[in-house]
Amino acid sequence: MTTLLQFDFPFDGPFGAEMTSAFSGLAHDIAAEDGLIWKIWTENEAERRAGGIYLFADPASAARYADKHKARLEGFGVTGIVARSFTVNADLSAITRAPL
Repeated sequence: MTTLLQFDFPFDGPFGAEMTSAFSGLAHDIAAEDGLIWKIWTENEAERRAGGIYLFADPASAARYADKHKARLEGFGVTGIVARSFTVNADLSAITRAPL
C-alpha cells in the first residue's frame, strides 16, 4: 500500500538553481532511502517555505523516513515543521494520471 508523505516548513533559502547546488548531495542521500519511490521538491520563495512530496512503497518506510527527516531538519534549526502522511488511493489516482 503506497503512502504519500508531505513535508512543509519555513525556509529562508536558497531557492531555485542555488537550492539545487546546495542540496544536490542531500537529494542523492534521500534517493537511496529504503522504500522511496520518488520525491518532488517544493519551494515557495514568496512565502519563504520549502518541503517535499514523497511516495513510499509502504507506511513503515514513510514513518521511518518522517522521523529521520524531521530530526534532520530540527538539527538544522528548522521549526514549524508540518509532516503529514496519507494512504494513496491507487485506483482513483490512476484515472487522474498520477505517476504511481
